[in-house]
Amino acid sequence: QVQLVESGGDLVQAGGSLRLSCAASRNNFRFNNMGWYRQAPGKQRDLVATISNNGRTTYADAVKGRFSISRDNAKNTVDLQMNSLKPEDTAVYYCYANDYFSREYWGQGTQVTVSS
Repeated sequence: QVQLVESGGDLVQAGGSLRLSCAASRNNFRFNNMGWYRQAPGKQRDLVATISNNGRTTYADAVKGRFSISRDNAKNTVDLQMNSLKPEDTAVYYCYANDYFSREYWGQGTQVTVSS
């Protein structure tokens, strides 16, 4: 059973920074894409950023220039550096991965709260 475990969520003031980390229970090389999604109260779960096994990244327009995703296949982790945080970034952040058989995996989520 593949497990993704997030950490790093916290309460932070607007303009501050946080770094989220996701640790996978299997070798990252077995994952195709890894990434982060977020879900605010009463809203759908939205893509934040993804990174492929060859390092190609995509970002939601709302976070471009502020967030940066990275992947360490040696440590089986995927991180999200979040800078210049805004109150609208408040959400539960979920780690995501899919493999080369199109199976998808999700973490349990970590809460990020940005106060104004």
